[in-house]
Amino acid sequence: MEMRRFDEIIDLAAERHGGRDTLDQILAETRPLAPQEIAAIPDDRILAGVTRRIFCAGFSSSVIDAKWEAFESAFERFDPARCAWMTEERFDELLKDKDIVRNGAKIKSVEENGRFLMELAEKHGTAARFLSEWPDADYVGLLDFLKENGSRLGGETGMHFLRSICKPAFITRPDVVKALIREEVLSKSPAGKGDFARMQAAFSRWSEQSGLDLTSISRTLAMSLE
Repeated sequence: MEMRRFDEIIDLAAERHGGRDTLDQILAETRPLAPQEIAAIPDDRILAGVTRRIFCAGFSSSVIDAKWEAFESAFERFDPARCAWMTEERFDELLKDKDIVRNGAKIKSVEENGRFLMELAEKHGTAARFLSEWPDADYVGLLDFLKENGSRLGGETGMHFLRSICKPAFITRPDVVKALIREEVLSKSPAGKGDFARMQAAFSRWSEQSGLDLTSISRTLAMSLE
């Protein structure tokens, strides 16, 4: 079966979720920001967003949410410069801080990502501007960049982070993967560069057909399942 046009997939999702108007309302809940709005996000909020997603990975997000104000305080409101040069004594203090999640590798990632964001800011003005200017047509390339240059930002962690700052993003959740298999974009859960290249091509084609962003396409695919 050839990959169907996206208006047909929209019709499937609308039929299963109360019609086009209701579907549009659902999609509006996660509508991405314009590039200039993303570029205006302060880099301390970028580091906060990165850290939140890293600590949520493999952990209950509700627990992280409940502790988040303590995280903000412990990491000095995620000022990249302060986090990038964490002393050994401060690291040891954080390992003993019962108000946050005491995972040494994840705490270390805050320091490493602070340096990563500072390097981006030095080259591009701000890290947020760099992220905002990366083209959606190479979203998979941005995922690779975050994985290779950031700390603990591979897989769905990077995807969730990008969506959290309202950058257009698809996430390889099981329902999205199931829909992509139905459309014969994939034959199984994505496992390599070839699979991600096929997903990028499909999402770009569907975006051209529908005018929708990557986030809306991803959510529509999930909602098109029976």
